[in-house]
Amino acid sequence: MSEKMVSLFTRQNDKTLYQLERDGRVINVRRYVELHFGDIAPLFLDSYDWFTRMAEKRVPKPEDVNAPIWCAIRREECLPPIPGTVVYELEVPEKDVIYFSDLKWDYVLNRVYVPKNDADAAAYKQHLKEIGVTNGFEFFEGRYKGFYPDEVQRIRESWKRVFEIESLEEPGVCGNIWEIRKSNVRRIVRPGETV
Repeated sequence: MSEKMVSLFTRQNDKTLYQLERDGRVINVRRYVELHFGDIAPLFLDSYDWFTRMAEKRVPKPEDVNAPIWCAIRREECLPPIPGTVVYELEVPEKDVIYFSDLKWDYVLNRVYVPKNDADAAAYKQHLKEIGVTNGFEFFEGRYKGFYPDEVQRIRESWKRVFEIESLEEPGVCGNIWEIRKSNVRRIVRPGETV
């Protein structure tokens, strides 16, 4: 029985074409993430490092890979190629894909609590009110930093919900991979072409 293959789409810097040709694969290097985010890189890298550790528990990563490659699972959700970029249309084994909610990921980037549902969100908001906190964004950086270690732990635990999805059809579902192998590239879309 052959393994199930799925389509993924990812916009990458066009310099990755050289890496693909030279190495037969494209991987995310920590330095690329640092360059991409510039001055705010330290804030994002903590979240990306957390994501990498959690993702590795789902799909083992190659030793030389520092971070996953973000992919859209639907063609229409992929960012179009702009100058300096290309879009890789891929076909990869489903077992290599780390599915997650990009909508919930925004909570992680903002370092806030990821609620289970609307009722949990309301309960958490009430909890913050009860402990006298008006801004849930400031537990990691800001006026509450260091004063609420239990809250920081609670928030970090909630981040695991990023990987809880009920259906691939729900909005904001993405599929990350550890590498783009040349053998998985079905098409390379350049600026001016349609994904």
